This record gives sequence, structure tokens and C-alpha cells, in this order.
Amino acid sequence: MHQIIIIGSGPAGLTAGIYAARAGLEPVLFASSVEPGGELMNTTDVENFPGFPEGVQGPELMEKIQSQAERFGTKVLYNDVTELDLEGDVKRVTDADGTVHEAKTVVFATGSAYRKLGIADEDRLSGHGVSWCATCDGFFFREKTIAVVGGGDSAMEEATFLTRFASKVYVIHRRDSLKASKIMQQRAFDNEKIEFIWNAEVTAIHGETEANGVALRDTVTGETRDLALDGVFIAIGNDPRTHLVHGKLDLTEDGTIAVDGRSSKTSVPGVFAAGDVIDPSYRQAITAAGSGTIAALDAEHYLAALEDH
Repeated sequence: MHQIIIIGSGPAGLTAGIYAARAGLEPVLFASSVEPGGELMNTTDVENFPGFPEGVQGPELMEKIQSQAERFGTKVLYNDVTELDLEGDVKRVTDADGTVHEAKTVVFATGSAYRKLGIADEDRLSGHGVSWCATCDGFFFREKTIAVVGGGDSAMEEATFLTRFASKVYVIHRRDSLKASKIMQQRAFDNEKIEFIWNAEVTAIHGETEANGVALRDTVTGETRDLALDGVFIAIGNDPRTHLVHGKLDLTEDGTIAVDGRSSKTSVPGVFAAGDVIDPSYRQAITAAGSGTIAALDAEHYLAALEDH
């Protein structure tokens, strides 16, 4: 019987591991067998994580955080969780091998996945001119020409933010009107650096080692053309990885796991959630790490209360 099982190996899960291990809870952490480390494993330079004034590579940052968690006693298992039984005082976590692991508490920190266009070279050029996070990567596009793909609030927010760095920002949208809120639309329309390309979809991203343009198809006429660019930001939404807890934990309208106020407490006692899986707004490594801290502390307090009873 474990005191705590952590599911997820991004900044939230590993930080929860650091705090839980330092509290003597001997946490077991499930890292994905395919994508351990979370979204930062697909990021090159990370310049906004405190403590690295010269920046750090995403994979290196995750390696350091994991090493810190393991130093204090977090046991990392490179396996996937396939089933959860969260009812009752004993939580049961089934892995891909069919082994059932029991724990008094569970921290769910599986993160979220950016929606992709699903086109060739999108993944290959990730971190090399293709990005899903303006606040993470916008700095690298000073005086460059870039494009944001999307038409919702997140796309308008990304485009507006990127004008701080880029000399030109195209917004590529497959329709002739935006889904974004009126205020976000107007803010983008009023920005002289932003130009809209309507009724267009990206069918290919060009570039050998770095993205240098896209192929566009007119959704009305079917005509195609190329657009030279220095970078492409894809902002068509993201989806929290909650498939394991559907019907087991309450979710919000955004599809994230519902928690009690600023805590990590879910709708099931003894189950806590942290990171992007509860956060539809910020989705930064540092906020995820802070969220993981809260989850570990909440779990520690929950376990202490169990002992008192």
C-alpha cells in the first residue's frame, strides 16, 4: 500500500513528487512509456523558468526536475496507467501490464495536449519554427514574419502578444469570421502589425531544418498558394488529458478537472489534481510546478488527517 501515487511526469507531477518525497511519503510516479516529461520535452529553449538566467533546453529542464524528485526518493515508473478505481479509502491504479497498485491518495497530473493541424512536418519542425505557445517562444521571433493559425480567443491573444516581438503577424483562419470574443477581435483588428488571411487552411509547412513558409488552400475556391514565414504558431485549442477520469471526477465546462477553489482537491476525497489538467488559462511550466506543490501539500494534509482519525 502506497501513501501516494502520482500520475504524470510533467512539471506538476514531478514537483508533486519532490514535495511528497521530502515529506517522507515515498511517492510512486507514473511517467508515460511513450512521452515522459510532458510537453516541455518538445520545447527547445526555455527562457522563462526561474533559476536559469541563460535559458535551458526543455528536455534538460525536465531531466533536472526528475533528478531532484528521485534524489528525495520518488520512484518513477515508465509505464502507462490504463484504469483507475478511485472510490473508497483505497485507490487502485492499474498499469499497462495489468498490475494493480494501491494507494491512500492519488495526484492526477496528466497535463493537456495542444490540438494539431495533422499535417506533414508539423511534428518534425516543432521547436524549429513551429510552436503552440506564444509566451514560451515569442521572444525568439524578434523582427520576424510569423503566422498564427486559428480564429478563437486564444489565437487572437497569441497574435496580439506576438506583435511585441514580430515585425508582421498573419492570422490564418479557415472561415470569413472569427469565433473570438468581440473585445479580442477588435484588439487584433486595431493592431497594425496583424493581417488576416480569411478562408484559408494550412495544408503544409515548408522547411528542411527550420520552418520557412506554409502552403495555403482557399476553403472557398480551392486555390493554393505559398506564404513565406519565419515561424508558425498553431492556436486551435488544447484538450486536457482527462480520459481516465471521465465519469469518476467532476469536470468543468472547459473540460478540465474541477477542484475546490485554489486547492487541488477534486470531487473525490483523497484524489488531487494539478497542472494543465486543471488549468484552462495559463498553461505554463512554472504555474504547473506551483500547482504540483499544492497537490502534494494537500495530499500530505489529507494523510495526516487520516492518521488522526
